[in-house]
Amino acid sequence: MSEKSAVQTKKTECLSMTGYAQSKGSALGWDLRVSVKSVNHRFLDLKLRLPEGFDLYELRLRQLVRDRIHRGHIEVHVSVEPGVATPIQVNKDLVTNYLRAADELRFQTSVSAALDVVALLRLPGVIGGLAPAVPESEEEQEKLGRELERCLLDALGKLDEMRRAEGRHLAQDLRTRLTRISEQTEQVRGLVVQLRPAFARRLEARLKDLLSATAIDPARIAQEAAMLAERSDISEELDRLRSHLQQFGKLLDGAGELGKKLDFLLQEMHREANTMLSKTPGVESEALKITGIGLEVKAEIEKLREQVQNIE
Repeated sequence: MSEKSAVQTKKTECLSMTGYAQSKGSALGWDLRVSVKSVNHRFLDLKLRLPEGFDLYELRLRQLVRDRIHRGHIEVHVSVEPGVATPIQVNKDLVTNYLRAADELRFQTSVSAALDVVALLRLPGVIGGLAPAVPESEEEQEKLGRELERCLLDALGKLDEMRRAEGRHLAQDLRTRLTRISEQTEQVRGLVVQLRPAFARRLEARLKDLLSATAIDPARIAQEAAMLAERSDISEELDRLRSHLQQFGKLLDGAGELGKKLDFLLQEMHREANTMLSKTPGVESEALKITGIGLEVKAEIEKLREQVQNIE
């Protein structure tokens, strides 16, 4: 395949804004875990939670997320826990002070209960080495930073897989609804052709009621019916709605950030559907059918808008 054809066939899939993934790693005796959660949001809203003292990695981790995700509420949580080989440090001086204080209390209160070893280890500050600490040397800091980046990139890759899978389901549902709206629009177009004779019949019936003893000029009836049909003509709305449907489909097949563009098109489609309904008055069977189909079109557009809110 040539380079040009490869570029033409390459497309960005529709991405959902909902997903969750995590990745694990280890460095300098610490076990690292990075989790990423994403839900829909109008803009990119990134929340990054790091252990105390790890702020020096925040900017580089934030940039990694921004390079991969452009819209959504993103929560990144980094946890650091001691590995199997991490040494445990006991503050023996503090233990001595705790024991001295306990002896004084026993002497003052005549309580005979004694502290066991497990209870001593649970006292604040007795065990050290469990709280993560950023290494002091630049070389070790960089090593830890690279491992954090690797974990984050791995989690983001897993998140993208989930978002793509969900995006494919969303795109399939959107295309199904687009086809349904397109079919309904063509049904309305066929009914519009039948409206002018219906307007003429309605006008003639009304005039007969008002002028029962007077002859009615057929040419006048046709003229009035044509004016009524023109005021109720929805051909332009149907043409614009069809154009929006075509643009919507092209966007789904294209690349880039789709959510905002699709949402804008749906606003325009909703406006055309409202106008179509407002310009189709009367109780003729054709007009009633158009009204019924127009309400179905609006319902489908609303369902599309709900789905599009979750597309990046």
